[in-house]
Amino acid sequence: MSRVNGLHKTYEIRCPVHGFISLNEWERCIVDAPAFQRLRRIRQLAWTDQVYPGAMHTRFEHSLGVLQTVSMLYSAIASRSSDVLKEDLGYTQDGLKRDQQLIRIAALLHDVGHSPFSHASEELFPENDHGLKFKHEQYSAAIVRTELRDVIENHPLNTANYGFRVEDVAALLEGSTKAKQRLFWRDLIDGQMDADRMDYLLRDSYHAGVQYGRFDLNRVSNTILAIRGTRGRGPRLGFSEGGWHAAEGLVLARYFMFTQVYFHKTRVAYDIHLKGALSEILPRGKFPRPIDAEIGDFLAWDDWKVLGELSAGRGGEHGKRLINRDHYRLAYHSPEISSPDDLVFLELIKEKLGNLVVSIEEASKNWYKTGATDIPIMSDVDPTLVQPLSKFSNMVRSMKANNQVLLYVRPEDSERANKIIRQEVENERTRQGTLEFDPGAS
Repeated sequence: MSRVNGLHKTYEIRCPVHGFISLNEWERCIVDAPAFQRLRRIRQLAWTDQVYPGAMHTRFEHSLGVLQTVSMLYSAIASRSSDVLKEDLGYTQDGLKRDQQLIRIAALLHDVGHSPFSHASEELFPENDHGLKFKHEQYSAAIVRTELRDVIENHPLNTANYGFRVEDVAALLEGSTKAKQRLFWRDLIDGQMDADRMDYLLRDSYHAGVQYGRFDLNRVSNTILAIRGTRGRGPRLGFSEGGWHAAEGLVLARYFMFTQVYFHKTRVAYDIHLKGALSEILPRGKFPRPIDAEIGDFLAWDDWKVLGELSAGRGGEHGKRLINRDHYRLAYHSPEISSPDDLVFLELIKEKLGNLVVSIEEASKNWYKTGATDIPIMSDVDPTLVQPLSKFSNMVRSMKANNQVLLYVRPEDSERANKIIRQEVENERTRQGTLEFDPGAS
């Protein structure tokens, strides 16, 4: 749908999460670019549909949703905290309006560098000259600098009104100091309360058919603001005191989605098979690097190409298991928060299972970071009184990082593995008296 807005058209796209998402002509041209259209062929949640059949949505719709969410949050902050933004960051009203366009484009393109089936295949990214794996954000920035340079820099809306360069967008995606005062806005794209996770939690829960990712986005938008830094530090994103429950709700929604959906035992098994199949399919077992000469080769890889390779019989054992839905079975897992004793017992189980164990996976995640990155909450009575979210929320304060370990076996070995585990659990109960264990066998 399109409509005339002043001298320019505005395009509206229907969205099951946000209703309508509005794009201007420049953003529409970016969306139409082949590098962005590729996101229609990148699933948001890899093979999660094998567990939650509705989870077939893509990075394309998620990226549009992040644009919509970041625009809503930006407008709220610019309206509610204009004094802080003007006095501490030097913004004028025109400057705020100008940079909103840049933040929208950065939000739109933040995931353009994802590999097939999204995060599930990132372990197959190559290493840089320092021996560190490239990240999808680096691919996104590289694609912006190459494939999207013309549509970003040379569109009439940009040349006549903004004069943005691709480096302005890339600096935000990479978190580079080249972004200068705009680095403040990067927390809306990549931070503890960013628009990215706000959209994916709502979108993933909607398509998976679960309620775990729900939180009050309207309340978040109504209470988010810029809070002045202290001791010479710049301002930070935070919330007014009346909104701390909404901030807590977002943190908890993320925890529940990870533990109930993203770390689901069968979903993790499909990640194992995808990585195994791709290591057989990809040249030298790795994706091309995010450098000019290889970006085109990287962009040629999407879900459709991988599925074509799998349907042609490539991908080895893992490829066959993906096609036939004959996934590995979880034999044993430690608790979500594993104590040293839990991990010692897991090592015993692993030793007893021997070569029956075909994969050892870690479900690790830090749900909330306290300290310097703790979300600031500003008092509704005294604006100079700012305290961290962890001071308000017992739940957030007591959250511990997930450090679960999962042992997988082949389906044909599942019954034998379960017998071994039951015996060891019984032995441990005898040694520990009344202590009970849940082997988690399946």
